[in-house]
Amino acid sequence: MTAADWDARYAHSELVWGTPPHPIVAEQATALQRSLLPSRTGEPPRALDLGCGEGRHTLWLATHGWQVTAVDFSQVGIDKGRTLAARLSRSARGRITWHCADVTDPAAGPDGPFELVLLTCLHLPPEQRRAVLRRAADLLIPDGLLLVLGHDPADPVAAEHDPATLFTPEDILRDLACLAGQLRERVADRVSRADADHPDILVLMTRIAPGDHGTIAL
Repeated sequence: MTAADWDARYAHSELVWGTPPHPIVAEQATALQRSLLPSRTGEPPRALDLGCGEGRHTLWLATHGWQVTAVDFSQVGIDKGRTLAARLSRSARGRITWHCADVTDPAAGPDGPFELVLLTCLHLPPEQRRAVLRRAADLLIPDGLLLVLGHDPADPVAAEHDPATLFTPEDILRDLACLAGQLRERVADRVSRADADHPDILVLMTRIAPGDHGTIAL
């Protein structure tokens, strides 16, 4: 779908995705934030939300103390996110930077580094997906987390997407195989949610700190 397609979809629905975060995003971000606390010096942890849509994860992260950069190519989605952010406290909305940009454009990418990079339901053609994933991984600090979440190709829910843009855990690992030695695989699997009757594809990768060792298992 193009930016115009998403503009139209967001314009004809109050909220396409709702406001609560995906439970896995909330769980992983909370655990990561706790692990970072001993090394923080008063600065909030930084997150990059690629393909943020209407901003449900951006908003949740900001209200939980994260400094968030939110990127999407739909101006309507970004505007809806800003509208929702206006309801937050001044401190929370002040921790969000919104960018209307195409995540597949290398020149449009924000500067890092980040403790957390999210790609949630960002379904791209394989070549574009590989490029975005690799740039995302390069933006992580040591021990930072790359979280990739998408629709399972075998799930009927995924039927609205171009089959060529869907992916499996193995696809994501192959996309990132060139960064073996820089990333450690934590999770690469199909996961089920207690609040939904369909599975998701989840891949979690941690950037390896200097002097540490790790590999991507294929």
